[in-house]
Amino acid sequence: MKYLILFALIACSVKGIAQPAKPLAIPLVNQAGYNRGEGKRFVCYEAADGTPFQVIRQSDKTVVFNGTIRDRAGDFSTFNPTNGRLEYIISIKGREPSVPFRIGDHLIEGISSKLAYDFFVDVRGSEDPVHSNEANVYGGGPSRDQGSYGLETTFETLFYASNPALFDRWTTELGDKKTADLIDLILWHGEFAYHHVDYNGPVANRHGSLGYEGQPRMTYDYWNTLDQLAAVCAGYHSFLKPYLPRETYLKYRNECRKRWKAYDRHKVVRYWTYSNKWVDEGFQEFNEMGNAFGQSVFSNLYMYLSEKEEADGQPDQYLRWAQESAEDIIKNWDFNNPRHMWWIRNAEHITPQALAFFLLVAPDKAPKGTREKLMAWRDHMKQKTANFWHYRVHSATEWAHPRTKELGGAPALGGSMFAVAYLLGDRELRDIGWSQINFVFGLNPIGAHLSNKSADRLAINGYWEGVENGWPRSHPNGYGMLGKVRGTLDGTPLDAQFPRPGITVAATNSTEGQVDHIGQNAYATEGWAISNRGWMATLTFAPWAPNPFAYWISRAKSQW
Repeated sequence: MKYLILFALIACSVKGIAQPAKPLAIPLVNQAGYNRGEGKRFVCYEAADGTPFQVIRQSDKTVVFNGTIRDRAGDFSTFNPTNGRLEYIISIKGREPSVPFRIGDHLIEGISSKLAYDFFVDVRGSEDPVHSNEANVYGGGPSRDQGSYGLETTFETLFYASNPALFDRWTTELGDKKTADLIDLILWHGEFAYHHVDYNGPVANRHGSLGYEGQPRMTYDYWNTLDQLAAVCAGYHSFLKPYLPRETYLKYRNECRKRWKAYDRHKVVRYWTYSNKWVDEGFQEFNEMGNAFGQSVFSNLYMYLSEKEEADGQPDQYLRWAQESAEDIIKNWDFNNPRHMWWIRNAEHITPQALAFFLLVAPDKAPKGTREKLMAWRDHMKQKTANFWHYRVHSATEWAHPRTKELGGAPALGGSMFAVAYLLGDRELRDIGWSQINFVFGLNPIGAHLSNKSADRLAINGYWEGVENGWPRSHPNGYGMLGKVRGTLDGTPLDAQFPRPGITVAATNSTEGQVDHIGQNAYATEGWAISNRGWMATLTFAPWAPNPFAYWISRAKSQW
């Protein structure tokens, strides 16, 4: 047979018929660009070690950096130009150049931060937080298709507190409508949580049921409303006083104090969701539906921060519950148990961020072993990202899930790495965190940003500046109706699309043998609000130098 094949190739050559050549892979970069002073790398997975590359300034075609490929990637972290508007490309001899990109101060935060919360403005189930009709919103909740477990205010308050000067510069853009800025959005979600604190009505269909095994099932995940109110209560004492009447704050506080133990907010919750979805079938020890590992650390710390400011407060009991929840993590968090890690998808980021938050806002109160547990997680993550994508793999044989989305992976993982890297002073981990952001912006096997670049989103300023290639597919009219929502994430590469030894890239064009590096048969799922929550958390923890969450406890309250 091999001689027949050889004969056929010779015959074609004699007749002058050119054989289609497989095009060489182009350098894949963060299409928008890179932050000055941070890690900068690209991937060219067919390039041999030692292959030279150049960074070329587009305006005058000047070579501004020279380097060599190592393990299919090139690093140019030491290149930090001062003009953030100039564009550059990666050039490798014999290959098409990369798409152009910029390098600037806080470039990624600048083009992403407003989109991160604009998403939650657009995805609300209604504009009225009091009289919304959950029965008309799949899953119910303040954000479409996610029930009340999205924990919007938990992470919106973190987002604001991490960089208040940035958000204070932006003003209302929606006229007399609410939620045009981040403060209004936080207040809107607080009102929704307060008015649905005991709601348990019909909310369309679910992929399972809620409640403990062997106990009556819940229809609506109302217990999570307290987590949202706790975040607003903490925010009240540091930055919400000018906007939130004390009478309203006291209503929120009273609901939390009254229902806290009745809703099991004082402890780590296990086995509260039964799922009939193939991806996570059965009772889940932890999942993304409001019983995430670490959620109780956040909520109890928020109540602690709030209660310690009140004359009749009871901060000690919330601190004790936060400590007990953190001790549960320290003792039981198993990095080799997928149900504690990537299996819980969009909720995975909460666990390390919760421990990090404890060390940031109350370092002298965190349980013994908190820092050491984060050190162990750091070491585990470095092992799992030891590939040229810096992608956190499931195992040696399965890098990503073969069938379903993992939008809760790279978009959220960067934030956890940033938080832990800050606490441990680990620059290498911080650089790996930036690789997760690069992955979102196109440094992935599909070569595309994880969001579909649709005409609808461009028309409403709902897309990232500087991104050429968006995710090839989307489901604009699914349960969440996210087609016209700003900043939606739509898909991520599946396992077979990661090139590695012995496995062919799945994203191919069947005609003429050409490889499609923009991934035209890339898988897409409908985006989801809690996928975007994880992305917002990454932006929250990204722009760090000093501890931003000292803001929670050190901002001069006398000004009020």
